[in-house]
Parts: sequence; structure tokens; C-alpha cells
Amino acid sequence: MKKTINFILGVAALLVAVACGSDRSEILKVYNWSDYIGEDVISDFEAWYKEQTGESIQVVYQTFDINETMLSKIEKGHEDYDVVCPSDYIIERMLNNGLLLPLDLKALPDSINYIEQNASPYIQKMFREINPEIDANDYSVAYMWGTTGIIYNPKYVTDEEAATWNVMRNPKFKDKLLVKDAARDVYGPVLIYLKQQELKDSLVTLQELMSDSSDESLAAVESFLREAKDNVLGWEADFGKDQMTKELGVVSINWSGDAVWAIEEAAELGVELRYVVPEEGSTVWFDGWVIPKYAHNVKAATYFIDFMCRKDIAIRNMDGTGYVSANGAYEVLESQIDEEYDPINLSYFFGEGADSICVNPTLYPDLAVIERCALEHDWGEDTDKLIEMWARVKGDNASSFTYVIIIAAAAIIAFAIYRAAASRKKKASRKAGRK
Repeated sequence: MKKTINFILGVAALLVAVACGSDRSEILKVYNWSDYIGEDVISDFEAWYKEQTGESIQVVYQTFDINETMLSKIEKGHEDYDVVCPSDYIIERMLNNGLLLPLDLKALPDSINYIEQNASPYIQKMFREINPEIDANDYSVAYMWGTTGIIYNPKYVTDEEAATWNVMRNPKFKDKLLVKDAARDVYGPVLIYLKQQELKDSLVTLQELMSDSSDESLAAVESFLREAKDNVLGWEADFGKDQMTKELGVVSINWSGDAVWAIEEAAELGVELRYVVPEEGSTVWFDGWVIPKYAHNVKAATYFIDFMCRKDIAIRNMDGTGYVSANGAYEVLESQIDEEYDPINLSYFFGEGADSICVNPTLYPDLAVIERCALEHDWGEDTDKLIEMWARVKGDNASSFTYVIIIAAAAIIAFAIYRAAASRKKKASRKAGRK
């Protein structure tokens, strides 16, 4: 409902602006993930933009749930969004296909150039790896980031069992495994697990594995997933966190941002959950702001992206979404310091002086964890092979949870048909009585 309301309000705002004769330079169209921004940040930006430029701006804010939906609207529909927030591999695809405009940071006064002031060295390094020939930092600014790992219930799963991706195939967890319905985020970690010997022998690097779309590797991952399928309680887009808090699942392949939410929610119910990035390694992910090729208000878009990088706004967005800001300002780190945790090394992200910080390691992983993680890549034309493999695995796996859902749905449909039939009989009877 909230998503629908956001969309309607966005469209309504645009229609009102057009009806009132507003110039397109006074409208900024933002396309972002659902529930992915702090409260009142949009209205605060509108006021800030007026203060900085002397010009009025009205933000038309719309949301999406799937990267490919957003991409299709721009690539095929030539939608004139001014700012969008795709994930790393889509940023790569848009960059490779010439769908992004370069960022003109010189258009920002030095005093408010928060993009450069608060950039994290780690984020900048990772964005340079998106495309070795084109520096993605010139076209995009990271917004949120995290890792892919395992949420587990220590009541049923030991730390040792959860420390490896092979936990997915452990028969102990039959019908207790939840897998994120995201082929790319599962493929990468499983391939890293399967290629451990090659990695140890330096025959391949983590980053090279992220571009490995060979038939051999696809077959190996598919075989692994088929072995794990008896354990799968469900392939989930969002319900996995809830299943874990209710102890219906005990192992969940998930993102660190969701792990934070699940751990906090579970604690309120008296359930302990933990999160770990397995010892073999995993993937890091990013969502970032970009200006699409068909944008109409590049100036306001640049100011908007800059505003998102302001320290206090980054903190508010973290608090409002539960995800971790890619902002490298030390004040952002200070807002997350908690003496409850052991100190970890975050110098890779925040620079010197951040090598012993007490912070939730699910939010900010220690350097030792990051060193065994890699950035996912777009497969280009080979993407269909990944989608087809994923469909085969899921199609062959009807877990007990799936059967419960199917049976429940069938019962509801049958009951609805029965009620409809009974209603028709009553109406027919009444009609017959009136004749």
C-alpha cells in the first residue's frame, strides 16, 4: 500500500506541476528503491536547494522493487528520470551501454561538495573495479552497501557449521534453509566455495570468479544447489527475515542489511540470531546514485546526489532504512560506535585512525572479512544463462514449505469457488421464487 501511495503522490505532484505551468527545471524526478530514504529528507532537500541556488525545486519521487524494471523504463522507454539508484551490476550495464551522464562536480561550490569531502577510499577503489576502462566514480556515487552472508540461529546451528557455505548442503537442516531469490547473490558465494583450491593455489582471483559465466562453473553451481534443494524451506524475496525470527527457518542466505533487521526483531521476541560471512569468502554489493542519459534536470540531480552525501543526511538515511551508508565521513562512523562490540579494523573504509573501532561487525565488516570478498559483475549477454540455471534449480525444488503454500492457496480457491457456486444457487432459487 505504501509503495502504491508513493507512486500516486509522485505522479500527482508531476501532474500538478505541469498543470500549474512549472518549468521542467523546477522539477526533479527521482527513482529509488522502496523504503530506501530517511523521513523528510526529500522536503529538506527542496528547502536546501532553494537556499543554495535561489531556485525552487519540486521532487517527484517514485519507487521500484526490481533493478531490471528500472532499467527497462530508461533503456527502452527513455523515461526522463533525473536520478536513479541502481545496484552495482546495473550501474556497470548502464555504463557499458552509454546510458549514464558523467557527474559534473565542478558545478558544485567547493564548500558544499560533500561527494568529494566524504568519499570512502574503499568505495572509490571498488567503483574503479566496475569497469577497468571507465572509472565508474565519474558517473556514480555509492549510496548504501553491504555483504552477502548467512543469518543463523545458534540454538540449532553451531558457529562452525555456519562458517562455511557448505551449510546449505548439511542434511541436518532439511526444510530449514531459506535462500534469497537472487541468482547473482547466490551464484557468486557458491562458486567461491567450489573454487577454494584454485584460489589457494593462486590460479584464479576472487574478482575473476565474479565474471566467470562459463558453462563449467554454471554446471558446478547448479549441481551444488541441487544437492542443497532438500534443505530449502523457501526461495524468498523478503519473507526470509520473518521466518527466521519465528524459528521456522534456522539458516538464511541473506544480505547484511536484512540481517541487522532480523537480529533486532528476533531479539524482541526472545530469539537469538547471528550473521556471518563464511570463511571461504563472499560478495559485497552497492547501490548508487546515477544520472541517466535522458535526464532533463542535470543540475538539480547533481545537487540531490551531493545532498545525499552530507554527513547528517547519510546518518538519517541509515537510521531510516536500516542499511549502511557508503559515506566515508568519520562522523557517520561515530554515530554507529557501540562499546558492546569488540574493536575491529575499519581503516580500509574510513582511513587512518579507524583501525580499532567498536562497531557492529554486521554493519561494517572487519578488514579481514573484506579481504575475502569481491564485487559482483554484470554478465552481459550471458545473463540469460544464469537466469535459466536459476529457474531450473527452483523449478525442480518444491520444498515442504512450497507444498504448504500450494495446498493453502488451493484450499482458498476451492472455498471461494464453493461460496460462489452456493451464491449462484441461492440467486437462482430466489429468481425461481419470483417467477
